[in-house]
Amino acid sequence: MSHSRWKTLRERKLAEGFTEPGGVAEARHEIRLSMALAQAVYDRRSELGLTQTELAERAGLTQAKISRIEGSDTMPTLPLLAKLARALDASLNIALDDDNTQVTFTAHETDAA
Repeated sequence: MSHSRWKTLRERKLAEGFTEPGGVAEARHEIRLSMALAQAVYDRRSELGLTQTELAERAGLTQAKISRIEGSDTMPTLPLLAKLARALDASLNIALDDDNTQVTFTAHETDAA
């Protein structure tokens, strides 16, 4: 079954009043959060023109750890997120809502003087 067909089936069931078990909905929410973080790290790293290895060195991590974060294979701790934000010279912003999760890095202002 293709992904689009599965999604249509799922949406049809939900429209008919089917409710997912709580564990499934929670897992889906966690995956969305992990994917949002992964995309934000990748976008900021690319914006800075850094490789995973260079970001890892700046953050005091391994390249494999950066790869796992960008691949949504892990959910970092708060101290690790702070290291990433410093290494990416940005503030980490996370907005959590039931249906909308936003994770962004906002670049720090630099003095031009």
